[in-house]
Amino acid sequence: MSEDSPSTAAASRLFAVIRALAQGPADGGRVTQIARSVGLTQATTHRLLQSLVAEGMVEQDARSKLYRLGIEFFALAASAGNPADLRTLCRPALLRLCASLGDSIFLLARSGFDAVCLDRSEGPFPIRSFTGDVGGRVALGVGQGALAILAFLPEAEREEVIRFNLSRVREYGVYDEVYLRTEIDRVRQSGFAGRNTGLLEGMAGVAVPVLDREGRAVAALSVGTISDRLNADRMPTVVELLKREAAAIGPQIHPFDPSLRRPAQSLASR
Repeated sequence: MSEDSPSTAAASRLFAVIRALAQGPADGGRVTQIARSVGLTQATTHRLLQSLVAEGMVEQDARSKLYRLGIEFFALAASAGNPADLRTLCRPALLRLCASLGDSIFLLARSGFDAVCLDRSEGPFPIRSFTGDVGGRVALGVGQGALAILAFLPEAEREEVIRFNLSRVREYGVYDEVYLRTEIDRVRQSGFAGRNTGLLEGMAGVAVPVLDREGRAVAALSVGTISDRLNADRMPTVVELLKREAAAIGPQIHPFDPSLRRPAQSLASR
């Protein structure tokens, strides 16, 4: 079949309309707007939209008459194969960081109001962490990894988590709302959460958020080590390596990765 065959041209037009809807306003677009965006006539655009509506890929609001992607489209996307879930995707980065830094590296993922340890690569120094081994969880805001995730959530979500978790983080004895918000502001300004000494005596940690394609914090890469190994001279190097790996991971994250929605269950299925 040649590249300019009628079937190929029709398929290209359909995908052009889908892309226009995906990139357009969240509440949808009118035929005139979509037609202008894809460079087709209104009649052709309307016919393509109606065929997509018939397949459930697009829906039209009965009142506003705006077209938007339908639930069937998202269901189809969610069932698409995911060759690399978050844990698999991040494993090489954990190994590289562990080898380069000689410290323990953790991958934490958000799970509601908590952060769950999805993976860790053990360094030579015996350490303690809030999440412990793989599968452990801690309230968002407690520990560097969970704090990095909390700080980079969308504002409305962040406020809900703070409201719910404030009583939980207070159990650690040094937190109050002012302190927590001050720490969040510091993390957002610097791009990382890092303390030479923390709530665990003799332990130190630093973490950076892993942002998805929408800029949402879905996970964190974290270093856990003894306090002597995370001094002011070494901190910038550690942060730079973490940020570099997180920046490479973010664009590769599958938006429908089950481990982002149910991290604990994704571990149980392995």
